[in-house]
Amino acid sequence: MSAVFPSRIAKLNRLRCSIFQTIYNPTGIRTGAKYLRARLRGPSMLDYYPVEMNISKIARLYPELEITDEDEEQRFQDVEDRKKRGKGAPKKARTKEQGRRAQRRR
Repeated sequence: MSAVFPSRIAKLNRLRCSIFQTIYNPTGIRTGAKYLRARLRGPSMLDYYPVEMNISKIARLYPELEITDEDEEQRFQDVEDRKKRGKGAPKKARTKEQGRRAQRRR
């Protein structure tokens, strides 16, 4: 029986890689090809979670139904009540200069 030379095995491996369109890596260096070949996870993750629908989205999609979001109405009412008591958010400055003047007064 005759022995097969390592150089011939290397040539055979290179030829096999060119035929089957794989990467020729005789030294076994880590290339990350396993992860590059893997299927992308993003689309399947998006399909896993259902689309989140709430009353405000439905009301925007179908304005003819005239649906009111009671939680949102209550929030608006709470904001108005706070403003009446003087606990609301301060008014925004129209320009940067007005904002600077307001800071200097303090």
